Amino acid sequence: MYVWQITPEISSDLERIEQLHRVLDRGTLPRRWAGRLRRELEAEATAASTSMEGVPVTVEEVRRILAGDRPSSVKEADARLVEGYRDAMSFVLRRADDPEFSWQTELILGIHDRVMAGSYASGAGRFRTGPAFVADAATGLVVFEPPPAEAVPGLVQELAAFAHSAGGDLPPPVLAALLHARLAGVHPFSDGNGRTARVLASLAMYRGGFARPQFTSLEEWWGSHRRDYYDSFACLGTSWDPDADVTPFVAAHVRAQRLQVDSLSLKEATERVLWGILEDVVTEDLGLPPRLADALYDGFFGRDVTNRYYRSLADVSVPTATSDLGRLEASGLLRAKGAGRSRAYVGSEQLVAAVARAAELGDPPASALETQRAWVMARLAEKVHGG
Repeated sequence: MYVWQITPEISSDLERIEQLHRVLDRGTLPRRWAGRLRRELEAEATAASTSMEGVPVTVEEVRRILAGDRPSSVKEADARLVEGYRDAMSFVLRRADDPEFSWQTELILGIHDRVMAGSYASGAGRFRTGPAFVADAATGLVVFEPPPAEAVPGLVQELAAFAHSAGGDLPPPVLAALLHARLAGVHPFSDGNGRTARVLASLAMYRGGFARPQFTSLEEWWGSHRRDYYDSFACLGTSWDPDADVTPFVAAHVRAQRLQVDSLSLKEATERVLWGILEDVVTEDLGLPPRLADALYDGFFGRDVTNRYYRSLADVSVPTATSDLGRLEASGLLRAKGAGRSRAYVGSEQLVAAVARAAELGDPPASALETQRAWVMARLAEKVHGG
């Protein structure tokens, strides 16, 4: 197995992660907001991880795909990969707290099968049978040569045995980093290695008792810092070395974990306040059911809210969704665009003003709607965090 050590830098980041764990992961959130938060982070993580592997999707498109409302701009095959990645993450979440859980080769193959949406042609759930080379996407030059195909089954079995034996002794962020690095180095599949490695790392966090999605996925962070991500693998060398010192990768992985949780905890606190304001607007100002806050939340951020998308969020029938969206349009908080099956709703200036008024922020600047939204969120963040 790889060589590594816990440096003072890693220890400091682990201490901060555990501090955030005590504050965030063991608390409770309002039920509707907890569901909304998980959907938001799921969409962001899925979009980041799949796009890192060349699947051309945005967070907005992924959000709709996962709600069963695939935009016409996304190919069906790409949508299946998005859904497959979500299914892989759901799979490890279901397996994580099983009393009979065990790390084994079939678990890893099952994750890969879901990541690749069960595509036989793409080798879903099967080890590669030929050589593999990792190339720099920018230059096309080969930067790493994994082990030969005949060594892969044994190396994956060794990885599972290591996770089983070390799982209770290592801090979960360190185990997550080691499994991520090892699977990436073995490169056991013809495609989908990066996604599988990242899901495996998330599983290690789940198994370690980190239940909140802020802790269990690094995709959004890595997606925004791709060069750092790819550079962190340099410690593996240029060809397979089972005894490589991966301390630099562990340090980068744990640091990214700490930075992401810090960032997301601040973002979540601000957006939770926004959610509460929107629920109050719906229930107190309009006298409508709280489920309509889902439509206003997306509308506030300028996202298209279709009937199908809203139905998935609110779990209502077509007539109820039509009525709900119509009532929000009549209130002036949403405005319709398009017609027929392409009809969608977006937030209006009146919605942004209503949030600013409810939060006692003053009047938004007389500017473009996008700028007004950004102004409101910045002011809310200042208010929430005492800036």
